[in-house]
Amino acid sequence: MDVIFTILIIKLRLRLVLIYIQDNGMGMSDEVKQKIFGHLFTTKSVGKGTGLGLAIARQIIVEKHGGTLEVNSVLGEGSEFVIQIPI
Repeated sequence: MDVIFTILIIKLRLRLVLIYIQDNGMGMSDEVKQKIFGHLFTTKSVGKGTGLGLAIARQIIVEKHGGTLEVNSVLGEGSEFVIQIPI
């Protein structure tokens, strides 16, 4: 199965930008979803990932810009990241 990514960006009049990033990949378990934004968490094998990407993304979006970063995922169906940034 080919994985398809979709990115949708919406600017709302309420001075908010919503960004949706979706895929139709394998999704995530509840255990992974609970840890996904943690510092040094990775699902990759040793030496293949640092576990910094989503932790840094969360820090920039939430702590620096006062936004939100959420993940919605169903195992076997895909994942969606929802970013809200005030403008």
